[in-house]
Amino acid sequence: MINTNKKANEDKQAHWDYIFSAKEDAELGWSEDDCSQTLSFLKHTAISANSTLFLAGAGTSKLVDELIKTDANLIVNDISAKALETLSQRLNTTQCQYLHYDLGLPFNNNVNKSIDENFAVDVWIDRAVLHFLLTEEQINNYFDNLKSTVKCGGYVLLAEFSNTGATHCAGLAVHQYSVDEMQTRLGDKFELIDSKEYIFVNPFQQERPYIYALFQRIS
Repeated sequence: MINTNKKANEDKQAHWDYIFSAKEDAELGWSEDDCSQTLSFLKHTAISANSTLFLAGAGTSKLVDELIKTDANLIVNDISAKALETLSQRLNTTQCQYLHYDLGLPFNNNVNKSIDENFAVDVWIDRAVLHFLLTEEQINNYFDNLKSTVKCGGYVLLAEFSNTGATHCAGLAVHQYSVDEMQTRLGDKFELIDSKEYIFVNPFQQERPYIYALFQRIS
């Protein structure tokens, strides 16, 4: 009997591995040299050398280079092994722990490696990962993973295509978000700290409306 979840997971990984193998960073529609929008939200989180940051979809983003400057512990995740390989070779640092997960699956799913029971983070950062999860099962798994990982008092930064944003990216359909939907899915243990509608201009000079929202876990 075919494990359809495993097959779908392998297909997604192959899709992203092909993109990161075939294209340079400047050819990626989500690539940004200026990470100031994300960093401006992270100023609210008081990151220190004692903090643990989780980057939900690192890709080959220059955001990782900026986060390294904080001296925090970084857990860098991506569904693409090729992206992680490229990123680790570029950074050449022991400051990052590299994880290879599909966040639409439970952390304890046997498709993934098991995560240490002490896995917990102070800041969960997601720029343009969540919106690629389309089914309720995938989305619920993502938020279950997040809620089991973010410490009380910790923060969640979600930056996704807004309700007025694109419907497709990288050849895939996306789920558009509002702050209200983010809050509903996070639940009453998370409080909205700040949000902003933001027009990202991609490397092809195309405008992509995003919604950025920072939440803090209060219980």
